[in-house]
Amino acid sequence: MKKIIIALVMGIAAISSMAANTVKVTVNGMVCSFCAQGIEKRLSKMGATKDVLVDLKKKTVAVEAKDGQTLDAKAISAEIVDAGYDVVKIEPVSQSVAEIRAELKGQR
Repeated sequence: MKKIIIALVMGIAAISSMAANTVKVTVNGMVCSFCAQGIEKRLSKMGATKDVLVDLKKKTVAVEAKDGQTLDAKAISAEIVDAGYDVVKIEPVSQSVAEIRAELKGQR
């Protein structure tokens, strides 16, 4: 368990130093649309957030930064954990939230 936490903290620290326009977070504990809405609402209130996508089936959350803004991976992770969910992985991605949303629609 300690190894997982250390790896997660190191990953968040590495991402925090990167200027990612979009981050993708793997989250455990989301089981319903109420969970998804709660996370989306919390992350949407963050100052640098342009768009948020929560996918219950894939247990992922994608957050895109506003133009000229940088996402704070530690703050995103803290919001999700504070809402009662477990952050398993957080990584920068090159896609926008709109592109991820379109990709998911194509898979369904």
